[in-house]
Amino acid sequence: MREPVVLLTTLNESYLPQLQVLLTSILLNNPDERFRLYLIHRSFSAEQLEELEIQCQRWGVELFPVRVDEAVFADAPVTRQYPQEMYYRLLAPQLLPETLDRILYLDPDILVINPIRPLWETDLEGNLFAAAAHTGKTEIANDVNRIRLQMENEYYNSGVLLIDMARGREEIKPEQIFQYATEHPKGLILPDQDILNVLFGDRIKPLDDYIWNYDARKYSNYQFRSYGESDVGWVMEHTAILHFCGKAKPWKPLYRHRFGVLYKHYQRLAERFFASTPDVKKEVDA
Repeated sequence: MREPVVLLTTLNESYLPQLQVLLTSILLNNPDERFRLYLIHRSFSAEQLEELEIQCQRWGVELFPVRVDEAVFADAPVTRQYPQEMYYRLLAPQLLPETLDRILYLDPDILVINPIRPLWETDLEGNLFAAAAHTGKTEIANDVNRIRLQMENEYYNSGVLLIDMARGREEIKPEQIFQYATEHPKGLILPDQDILNVLFGDRIKPLDDYIWNYDARKYSNYQFRSYGESDVGWVMEHTAILHFCGKAKPWKPLYRHRFGVLYKHYQRLAERFFASTPDVKKEVDA
């Protein structure tokens, strides 16, 4: 039997519906896989965690909620711009059990529409992370961010991260991350992503964003870069991870980008499934 895919997400209770959509997409498109899900949080209630655990049990997903130790963040700069949650994915090696060798972090604003195991089994080749950069002639933001942060490497998106937990426990130091955030209070636009790139950009294995971190806003850009090859049919067949980056989200009104209707489809599937879960609690209590 193959080892389970170990997933990580970090969120507050307001993003629980999006987590449910993400899980629905993962499980429907990876029916032969086993999953473990680690959830790093500080605000979920016992009732919310119990409900989520019941839902995961029905799917056969092992859930491991981890409430953060506030003492770890005693020296962390935390403001409205720098919420505590921004540090969780980078500090996953310090916050999660030492038995974990690797973990796959996914933002909750993601759909997984094809098999994910090839990413899980990616050889990190000694790097701390694997991640995708949104590059190409039309991706001006990548070059702007490289200049802004004075980096030579590409600007990697932190929404999908394969993390070497063993190396991370040795090489990722909370005090280094907190110090950089303290020293650059106005220079970090996307704080956790900026810190990932500045401190660890040379320890990231590049992933193909067409497959593993497709920016759902940029359909026209991908078409241009691929000379028209990556149409909707290509995406549905080849892309594994659709990432709804940016402030506009497909669960909000007036979302205008192409894959919003696909998100709403999985949202409806998730709503139908979760509407039938309350009876599970009765079964567990019995």
